[in-house]
Amino acid sequence: MEEEIRLMKGNEAVAHAAIRYGVDGYFGYPITPQSEILETLEELMPWDTTGMVVLQAESEVAAINMVYGGASTGKAVMTSSSSPGISLKMEGISYVAAGELPALIINCMRGGPGLGTIQPSQADYFQATKGGGHGDYRLIVLAPATVQEMADFVGLGFDLAFKYRNPVMMLADGVVGQMMEKVVLPPYRPRRTAEQIAEQCPWAVTGKPATRKPNVLTTLELDPVLMEKHNDDLQEKYRIISENEVRYQEYYTDDCEYLIMAFGSVARICLKAIEELRKEGVKVGLLRPITLWPFPADAVAQLASKVKGIIVAELNAGQMIEDVMLASKNVTPVYHFGRTGGIVPDPQEVIDSFYNYFTPES
Repeated sequence: MEEEIRLMKGNEAVAHAAIRYGVDGYFGYPITPQSEILETLEELMPWDTTGMVVLQAESEVAAINMVYGGASTGKAVMTSSSSPGISLKMEGISYVAAGELPALIINCMRGGPGLGTIQPSQADYFQATKGGGHGDYRLIVLAPATVQEMADFVGLGFDLAFKYRNPVMMLADGVVGQMMEKVVLPPYRPRRTAEQIAEQCPWAVTGKPATRKPNVLTTLELDPVLMEKHNDDLQEKYRIISENEVRYQEYYTDDCEYLIMAFGSVARICLKAIEELRKEGVKVGLLRPITLWPFPADAVAQLASKVKGIIVAELNAGQMIEDVMLASKNVTPVYHFGRTGGIVPDPQEVIDSFYNYFTPES
């Protein structure tokens, strides 16, 4: 079948991909810089073509609780927001994780703290990778760097969510959400039938009396022994995810003497800076985490053992650098380059930062 190629924003690509994946429901609330996801879905009116429910809730809190309800029935449901809106959703996200329910959550990050700015940021790294809400839970976190990945990670996100019965967050920064690029749209997948959902999701709540005891999903457990067992089971699941779902990309690492680490749009800026540095004879490589959790700690450790130093570049005051420092185990110096307030650096700033920290031998 001939590829369907379009020029669109990252946010628009998410909406198109959601329809084509066969998503059952989207529940959201507008906030810059991710509002195009909801707007595009409303424009495309998938309820007339695929039967997908698209609902603008009265608030972010209402939207995530609609996701909680929809996910409990085995449906493929999703929501999207930007940083302050994700903060409002955190209680519900913790419930979804505790209930071991599949769901996709899009965070198109803007600057903070507080209401902050509508400009791009990567300052929600801690919120996404360390749980954010209450309790010992984890989100699988995907970090797209292109519009193509914004589209592709919708399907990947749902596949992982259902595989592990765990919420997945696509952690995009405002640059990737708003930029326009060529994208190959995924093929259509038919929405699952009620029979297929019942077969694939035997844990799902049907809401209908049956000859057997109906499923009940709750995150409340008053018995501390049972609560600890539930947490132990969750931790075992997270261990399995950590062993099997780490994703990353390496550029110019075969011979690198220095390493730059970055995710999302900043990785693209750093790659251009690295290409310029290599023209000057400086052997620099790039490691781009695709999964921020599980984090590619082993890959960091292996590269750290052979390089003279690492720079972690982020649109924040220093968040992923903590995971890099833990993974590198102090075998090489680790430095940070970051911009805050919504200012996107250019490659020359990365190059200047490199020479500020390192003096390569000529």
